[in-house]
Amino acid sequence: MASREERREKVVEVLNKARAMELQAIHQYMNQHYNLDDMDYGEFAVKMKLIAIDEMRHSEQFAERIKELGGEPTAEPIGGIQKRQPVEAIYPFDANAEEDAIDAYNQFASVCRENGDSISMKLFEAIIAEEQLHYNYFDNVRDHIEKLGSTYLSQIAGTPSSTGLAPSGFVVSAGGAA
Repeated sequence: MASREERREKVVEVLNKARAMELQAIHQYMNQHYNLDDMDYGEFAVKMKLIAIDEMRHSEQFAERIKELGGEPTAEPIGGIQKRQPVEAIYPFDANAEEDAIDAYNQFASVCRENGDSISMKLFEAIIAEEQLHYNYFDNVRDHIEKLGSTYLSQIAGTPSSTGLAPSGFVVSAGGAA
């Protein structure tokens, strides 16, 4: 039987793999957010930004758990990003990425269970549920684009891209910006 430390290392390893996947997703989705905004698909851009923010939160949740276990969170994304994708390519690409994440995270949850870490397992399960919502959104948009094409895209073109989020980062909370 593996020692507690060996089991903990296996869990930290999968948490770091998941964190690297989230970091890659953040970069990909923010790139797509900017591009969708530039293409004047504001409604799509807003939702992409909000999904990227979800991925940022996931990344931080994994990092916090890694630190709790005595590990060092990775700062490296798992791969590069696809740039300058046409709108018709974004949603199939992202649906596939979310489906891959769901599959991987289910495997990672099993590793956590097998190594006696129910807290990390529950973290993966909670994040899987959110990734499923992302997948459903990307899959639905993909279906609409495939079935309705330019008719659907013309309805989205010219929509506003503001998320309405109030700035609340460090600079604003410290009173350093106007």
